[in-house]
Amino acid sequence: MTASFTKSTATGSLFQPATTQRVLSLYFPFLATDRIARKRWGQSWRSRGRPDHPPIVCAGHVRNAVRLVALDEEARHVGLRAGQGVTEARAMIPDVDVVEADSAADRAFLEAIADWCDRYTPLVAFDGDGGLFLDISGSAHLFGGEKALFDDIVSRLFHMGIAVRGAISSAPGLSSAVSRFGPPGVVEPDGAEEALIRLPVRALRLPEETVELLVKSGLKQVGDLLGQPRAPLARRFGSVLMLRLDQALGLEEEAISPRRPVAALSTERRLSEPIIDEDNILLLLGKLGEGLKAPFEARGEGGKLFELLLFRVDGKVLSIRAGTAMPVRDPARIVALFRARLSAIYDDFDAGYGFETLRLNVLSAAPFAETQADLQGRNLKDDTLLDFIDQMSARFGSEILTVPVLFQSHVPERAGRLMPVSDAMQGDGNASVYRGGAVRPLRLFSHPEPVETMAEVPDGPPRSFRWRRVSFRVVRAEGPERISPEWWIDGETAPARDYFRIEDEEGRRYWLYREGLYERDPAPPRWFIQGVFA
Repeated sequence: MTASFTKSTATGSLFQPATTQRVLSLYFPFLATDRIARKRWGQSWRSRGRPDHPPIVCAGHVRNAVRLVALDEEARHVGLRAGQGVTEARAMIPDVDVVEADSAADRAFLEAIADWCDRYTPLVAFDGDGGLFLDISGSAHLFGGEKALFDDIVSRLFHMGIAVRGAISSAPGLSSAVSRFGPPGVVEPDGAEEALIRLPVRALRLPEETVELLVKSGLKQVGDLLGQPRAPLARRFGSVLMLRLDQALGLEEEAISPRRPVAALSTERRLSEPIIDEDNILLLLGKLGEGLKAPFEARGEGGKLFELLLFRVDGKVLSIRAGTAMPVRDPARIVALFRARLSAIYDDFDAGYGFETLRLNVLSAAPFAETQADLQGRNLKDDTLLDFIDQMSARFGSEILTVPVLFQSHVPERAGRLMPVSDAMQGDGNASVYRGGAVRPLRLFSHPEPVETMAEVPDGPPRSFRWRRVSFRVVRAEGPERISPEWWIDGETAPARDYFRIEDEEGRRYWLYREGLYERDPAPPRWFIQGVFA
């Protein structure tokens, strides 16, 4: 995200960002205790009113002592505070409900809320441990404007049992400060200074030691900083103070990193009535696929990895992904992919009270090769194999069908491996697939197996060898073919290999190699069998 800045001649000192970026910051002051309350009393407990229950607090180890790290509203109301010892808290409120803090569960809860927020914008980022950033620059009008979007989010979260404070402004730093310390709402693009002036300096997201030093110096509010010369402030309190102040004013660019990659293409459908039936989901999915045809054609591409997001009425989000071997545009093929995926996850598919929003994302796209159609509009290219690959991969996973592919390596056991066919098929679908050849055996062992050999000369081919307790007499041999080690993997002292193609008395052919050289390596060379020829 970029922003340019223009100087305001009205004040001579205030700089205003010339940007259309609008950022919503959501702060959850009771994240941990709301998580616990939802589990105990249901997710709509706030709208019903909390049952009669003592205050809930979360305790954890802080500086070698068990202290309060999170409190609910009732605990704050009766005078408990974060950082207070558990013993002291119980002395004040004997029946206080102390729950062990679980930062992993709190983070998972915040991630679930972030998933829910994807219905408003795909640009959702974390704001510390208890907040979220939503870039709503291009999506607010879909919800009736910024005020309507803000009210909708706050109302929905309240009925989901989650307390939230929020603010919308043109800078992430300003939104974060107002959501935590100011009156919630919308800050107009030219209202940054007015919104900040009465906030405490802690709102600027400064280190604790900087906040304490500012307070001791009498600079308790952001307004106390705005009229001060910048150079002395920077010398005394550090450059981080000026950076955070400029970010809050929108004078310094601050990028927010979305928690999920932004889809190359996306289309969605919002429903007036939630749906549950799988057939209705697939029917709407086909319409979403139709909406992608024109953008695909304009870009000359097709989709290779699709994601279907199903937003449930209760706030849970289901994400289903399906990939293809080759780029596709046909909505029918997209529907067939997800029909197979839904069949595969049938036991784990929970529609709850229904889905109110469906979104189809294209996570990966590739150039699409146009094909000639007949007079009836049917595709002349036979896609039966591709359809089979896509269906099997969608139903049973991408690892169900694999092909051998070549990799750039001189060491034979590294030069080829099995890869999911959907990943290996590129271009015409065969460029990377290993077809074999006369020089290399068709079957390579996963690990070379040691053999005992007898040779007429030290550097020559073996006259006989013993492998798996069976002796073989050599009648023909070709080689050697020397393959040097890959020093960046094996090290500079790794021995070289001399490969021989060996044929025994029965006409069976083997691929053997000698590891090490008699005249160069201090340790005696060893012999291994790498594979067998068909």
